[in-house]
Amino acid sequence: MKARHIPLILGLSAMLIPQTDSIGQGAGAANRLRVAPGRLRSKLQTWWKFKTGAPVVSAAAVVGGRVFIGSTDGFVYALGFRDGKKLWSFKTGAEVEAAPLVIGNSVIIGSSDGFLYALDAARGTPRWKYKTDDKILGAANYAPAPGGKGTWILVGSYDNKLHCVNAATGKQVWTYETDNYVNGGPAVSGNRVIFGGCDGLLHVVNLANGKKVRSIEVGEYVAGSATLDGKIAYLGHYGNEVISANVDTGQVLWRYKERRFPYFASPAVAGDRLVIGGRDKRVHCLRRSDGGEIWEFRTRGKVDSSAIICDGKVVVGSEDGKLYILGLKDGQELWSYEIGTPIISSPTVVNGTVIIGADDGYVYAFKS
Repeated sequence: MKARHIPLILGLSAMLIPQTDSIGQGAGAANRLRVAPGRLRSKLQTWWKFKTGAPVVSAAAVVGGRVFIGSTDGFVYALGFRDGKKLWSFKTGAEVEAAPLVIGNSVIIGSSDGFLYALDAARGTPRWKYKTDDKILGAANYAPAPGGKGTWILVGSYDNKLHCVNAATGKQVWTYETDNYVNGGPAVSGNRVIFGGCDGLLHVVNLANGKKVRSIEVGEYVAGSATLDGKIAYLGHYGNEVISANVDTGQVLWRYKERRFPYFASPAVAGDRLVIGGRDKRVHCLRRSDGGEIWEFRTRGKVDSSAIICDGKVVVGSEDGKLYILGLKDGQELWSYEIGTPIISSPTVVNGTVIIGADDGYVYAFKS
C-alpha cells in the first residue's frame, strides 16, 4: 500500500506546486489545496529530461532555480531548473519515494532506510539525520514551533508513528503512535496536525504536545495525504471512497463511492471543485459541497499520481504512461504526452513548466 506524495516548500523564490505541492508563496494554504499559481498553456513540449538509476515516484520541489527530487535508486538529486543538469546527488540507504520539503537552505526528505535527512540545498551535504524504526514514504511538512522558538518538522513512518523533529538540530520533539503504518504526509492548520493512517482513521493531533485531539473513523486504509482547507479535510482511501470531514467536529460531511476501486492519490481543490485520480483508471471531478460528480476522465491505467490545478487546467499522470492536461471545467483532454512507462509521480508546476518523474527512471520537464 504505497502512495506518492507532494513536496512542501518554504523560504525561497518562485516555484511550483504534493501534501502533497510546491508553490511560490511557500507551504501555505495554496500548497495544501494543490493549486499552482501563474499561467499554463494547453500544449507543452519536452524541455529536458534527466536519467536516474531507477523508477522515479517522488514528486519534485523547485526552489531558487533548482529541482530537488528522489529516486528509487536511493539518491536525492538537485538539478538545474533551466537545463536539467545534475548539480549534486546524495546517497541514502534505500529507495527514496518521498517528496522533498525545502526550508530556507535545507532539503528535508525521508528514505525507505527509515531515516529523515536534512541536506544542504546548495551542496547536498548532510546536516543531520533522524532515525525512525521503519521506512518513510510520505512527504514531511513543517510548522512554526509554538511560542516562535524555531521550526518543527512533521513526518510519518511505517513504524506506525508521526514524528515531530526540530528542524535546526534533527532532535525529536515528540511522537504520536497509531495502530498501523503512516504512509501519507501530514497537513497543518494552526495548532493541529491532521493525517490519515493505515489504521482507518483520520487523526487530529495537538501540535504543541503531540497529544490526540480526536480521530475520525474513515473505515479503511488511508494511503494518501489529506487535502486541508481550514477545518475541512478531503481524502480518498482504500475502501473505494472519497470523503470530506470536519476536523473540528469529527463529522464526516459526505462520501463519494462509485466503483470498487481504491484511491491512493491526494485531491486537488479549487473553487467549488475537487479533482482526484483513482485506481478505476479515471480522474474524477466532484463538487466540494456534497461530493456529487461533475465529470470523469478515463485513462488506460491506474491514477495514483496526485493531480495539480493551474490556470483552469488539471495536470496528472497515469500508469498508462501518459501525462495529461485536462480542462477543469469539463474534463476534456487538452494535451497528452506518451512517456510509455507508468507515471506514479505527482506533477510539479512552476512558471508554466511541468516537472514529473516516471518509471523509466527519467525526470521530465515540459514547457510551452
